[in-house]
Amino acid sequence: MNRFARLATRLLSAPQGLVWLNAPGETAGAAPECWPAELPVAPAALDCCRQVAELGQPLFLPVAGDGPLAFSFAGVPLVGSAGELLGVLAVTDVARRAWSADEARDLTDLAGACSAQIRTRMRSGAALQAREDAERAAYAAEGEATRMQTLLDRSQLLLRASEDLADTRGLDDVRRQVGELVSGDLKPSYIGMALLRQGTLHRVVDPIDGDMPFEDVPEHYALDPNWPTARAVRENRMIVINDRAELTAAYGPEAVAGFDTLDLRAAACLPLRGTRGTLGTLVLGWSSPYRIDVAERAILTTIAGYAAQAVERALHLDERVSAARELQQALLTELPDVPGLELAALYWPAAQDDMVGGDWYDAYPLPASPGESATGALAVTVADIAGHDIRAAALMGQVRSMLRQADHDHPGKGPEQVLSALERACRRLDLPVGGTLVHAHLRPEADGHWLLKWSNAGHPPPLLATPGGAVEQLTPHDVLLHPSLSPGPRSCETRLLAPGSTLVLYTDGLVEERGRDIEENIDRVARRLAAQPPDVPLETLLRSLGDIATNREGEDDTVLLALRIRAR
Repeated sequence: MNRFARLATRLLSAPQGLVWLNAPGETAGAAPECWPAELPVAPAALDCCRQVAELGQPLFLPVAGDGPLAFSFAGVPLVGSAGELLGVLAVTDVARRAWSADEARDLTDLAGACSAQIRTRMRSGAALQAREDAERAAYAAEGEATRMQTLLDRSQLLLRASEDLADTRGLDDVRRQVGELVSGDLKPSYIGMALLRQGTLHRVVDPIDGDMPFEDVPEHYALDPNWPTARAVRENRMIVINDRAELTAAYGPEAVAGFDTLDLRAAACLPLRGTRGTLGTLVLGWSSPYRIDVAERAILTTIAGYAAQAVERALHLDERVSAARELQQALLTELPDVPGLELAALYWPAAQDDMVGGDWYDAYPLPASPGESATGALAVTVADIAGHDIRAAALMGQVRSMLRQADHDHPGKGPEQVLSALERACRRLDLPVGGTLVHAHLRPEADGHWLLKWSNAGHPPPLLATPGGAVEQLTPHDVLLHPSLSPGPRSCETRLLAPGSTLVLYTDGLVEERGRDIEENIDRVARRLAAQPPDVPLETLLRSLGDIATNREGEDDTVLLALRIRAR
């Protein structure tokens, strides 16, 4: 439930999400699971959850509560298979917020998945209880101690399956977790997976073990009678192969060739049942004769159910991450060729696949000021729009384009005026832009110098390395961007850069680390920059600085942009 609360905060870009479960016989309800876990839940938010439970309908409030404790609330009921109330999935925001139709639909869809997870766990608990009762009845005749241990082992196996498969992130991770689950209990020699795509089964190749000895088996094949895996999908039930003779009599030569290549003596093909249909087949094979009893069939069916949920999540995540990555990469700027300047930029995505978002860099020529025929000036930006999902990436693209347009609509104006124009446009268009950025203008001066003007909206300080090797943190900054903050005048700082100077801008993914002060990490980056040779290529310099972040968990995207004033 804590995972669903976290997903709700990401999907709706809200600071807090919670799952409030209905506790029968208790008017107060159960203590909610919330994200972040350390953030307390306001009593008024619980009152809103109880109101959703009483009404049995979604509730979207732009403002809830009163005084300094006012907040925005969005909640959707969680319902069981018979329409009974299971609880409420909700998010809260400290700012006044008008919830859009897309946000309402996203929260409703996520509540449907949360309800399905609760119902699955309830059914699994009932099935497990039934199996426990049946096996206890047999203990009196067949030895209670041995049977109790067997039941305990199988119950622990199912518990591990529900926990381990709920934490998987990709298809390879799903298959690896299934292998770890069953290797100690059922001891199969082979675990495979084939997924259904446009009416065809595609084998999922293990990136660690490679293709295995599958030369005689195609990577994809139709749902025809020649394959037991295809039969498991067509008939939506477990197909068990007890020996080679049974396989030869019922299926095609390709399936027999694959059976022989893996040196199998028995196999089980289990359909992966998703919420919208069968996703494919999970295959377990044994290299020695093996008979699957009734209890093991039930265990395998339950594990396949958990695996199907994990596969469905992985496929959905892959689609969203792929779309966000493509959008983000398409918007990363090809740096311009500027006489007198060297430019380089690097982008590292987060180590966690579902963490994509609004980090970006930009560099483009500035228009000539009124009365000038040419300029040679350059605008550079490094920014981090709040959020880590495809919505944040899309919002980043809008802000990037609007900032460019503001520069071209205000020739000769400073970066602070351009940034204020961006904020006013976002407010007029009702764009919920929140985050930090540094926007700078550079203009060539006499004797190879460049004049740097910059405005900082709550962003980590740029680093300036002088030709003598000293590194300065350009610390002055204003407040960050946020839809709840009224646009006000922005400040502008100025510095004359001598030939040989290097300016480095970056996002907080480089310097934020759990459990460590951000100022210490900025100092570490500054020391690393000061230790570099003055003529080191900028790409090499940025990779050296980026090593500081890539050695950590990498929970956030990281952008670096460097420019150097060429020596005369």
